[in-house]
Amino acid sequence: MTSENADLLNEQAIGLASNGNFPEAIACFRRAISMERSNYLFWYNLGVTYRDSGCLTEAKSALECADMLSEGDDEVLESLSLVCYALGETEKAFEYCQSGLDLNEDNERLWNNLGVLFFVGGEYEDACEAFEAAVTLDPCYGDALFNLRDAYSELGNKSGETECARRLSELEARGAQLA
Repeated sequence: MTSENADLLNEQAIGLASNGNFPEAIACFRRAISMERSNYLFWYNLGVTYRDSGCLTEAKSALECADMLSEGDDEVLESLSLVCYALGETEKAFEYCQSGLDLNEDNERLWNNLGVLFFVGGEYEDACEAFEAAVTLDPCYGDALFNLRDAYSELGNKSGETECARRLSELEARGAQLA
């Protein structure tokens, strides 16, 4: 019965968080965790909610708990990399990206995050490789195409920049058609 209640609290918290009711969502996640301390998804959801509410230190702490309990979930590591980057902990962000890619080299979001880390460090060749990997995995990944275009621009690769801009325009047109 406790597990069922914890799961219901988790679901309720997700709904609250999606509506921007972060304090209430956090309270529900904390209650669910008090019932099931070893459920990494509850810790992960708490971490994401803290992140979304702007409480990055708390987000990192909750996500680290999720990582310890999950025994290797690339989505947890992806979120940890983003939070560490936002906290200015670039080396940790790199480590979490690499750990996530070691678990799942097909995670296009981790490749994009890695590219962003290289880009902000001025390592444009490495950034291009990471963004290209992301776009190879998901040719419709707009953020990665946008970032790749910027990396090509920094390197003076006009043809690559133009191709990315063309593909972004196609995605935008397709999105307008679907709307």
